[in-house]
Amino acid sequence: MIPRIDFDPAAPAPLDGIRVVDLSRLVAGNMVSLQLADQGAEVIKIEDPNTGDPLRAWKVNGLSLHWKVYARNKKSLALNLRAQAGRDALLDLLAASQVLIENYRPGTLEQMGLGPDVLHARNPGLVIVRITGFGQDGPYRDRPGFGTLVEAMSGFAAKNGYDDRPPVLPPLAMADMVSGLYGAYAVMVALRVVERGGRGQVIDLPLLEPMISVLGPDAAAYRVAGEKPRRTGSRSLTTSPRNVYGTSDGRFVAISASIQAMAERLFRAIGRPDVIDDPRFRTNTDRVRNIDACDGIVAAWIAQRTLAEAMAVFEAAEVTATPIYEIDQLLDDPHVQARGVLVEAPDDEAGSVLMHNIIPRLSETPGRLRAPAPALGQHTRPVLQSIGYDAARLDALKAEGVIREG
Repeated sequence: MIPRIDFDPAAPAPLDGIRVVDLSRLVAGNMVSLQLADQGAEVIKIEDPNTGDPLRAWKVNGLSLHWKVYARNKKSLALNLRAQAGRDALLDLLAASQVLIENYRPGTLEQMGLGPDVLHARNPGLVIVRITGFGQDGPYRDRPGFGTLVEAMSGFAAKNGYDDRPPVLPPLAMADMVSGLYGAYAVMVALRVVERGGRGQVIDLPLLEPMISVLGPDAAAYRVAGEKPRRTGSRSLTTSPRNVYGTSDGRFVAISASIQAMAERLFRAIGRPDVIDDPRFRTNTDRVRNIDACDGIVAAWIAQRTLAEAMAVFEAAEVTATPIYEIDQLLDDPHVQARGVLVEAPDDEAGSVLMHNIIPRLSETPGRLRAPAPALGQHTRPVLQSIGYDAARLDALKAEGVIREG
């Protein structure tokens, strides 16, 4: 059974005392601030008073599930940044914060009168994360920065899928996710510099470069061998056997025999010890060179067995194999349940929402689920009160349409 949890607003966490102001919208910036919020930072989402973060509009059966997952542990301040009073309030808030995250087009922050020079004049220790598609400079700096464009341009799509079919884009916001993780890491590095007496700095975080980085040595291999990466489906061009194989009951098994000992263990398990000394398959290089024949041997054995039969053999022989899970099978997996990889969190609309647990797990100072995703403007008043705005001033800003309370 998936464990149920209760949010604990008072739970201590390692980033207690760090205030993050998140101006970003959609996925990448929310991924950066989610990592920080889950580890205890006070993350304040600055949202348009009328629409909020566009993630709120990504709904499943009427529920903003993307928002509920990626905005957990955060606060919402609904602030009209088109008004000078709204920009002034943001500047006041940033003077009392450690981190700013934004994903406007390059130059937009400067046009608002909130460029890094202005912000650092007020708060020299402020760490500013600037997320774009292609970076703060270069010929493409002004291009729209959606992750799909980056996944296409980076080389990822060109190597994803099968050679006889078109390139395949990932079915998730991969570029945003990867960049978000890089961004959270960069924030911690920059905060460490400030902690040691250094100044705040700007983190230039384009989606393109992190996406290129996860392609590994593709560029180096092209320079050395002159060969472009090929679309090989689930096969690897560096190790064999490594693929997805169909069972007799319509299921699939993934196998990665990426070291010699594991390949030999696999061949013995399927009753083919003769393959180990076959010149075509003796080494990994031999197996990659004869990959069709190698895959054929493994595939033929698996195709004659059900998933349960194949996995029983592989588990007994300690072969590195696993079923391909659909989402329902993942939820039913006893390891996923025992570890609390996914948890049921309370939710006012749905009763509870299934979401991933805190990652990674720290042994002494673990992160905590402290609060559900906020309603639009839910924390406007208490956040501004924390930087000295009194009730009369807040009432005036509300009457002028500068702020909204949830």
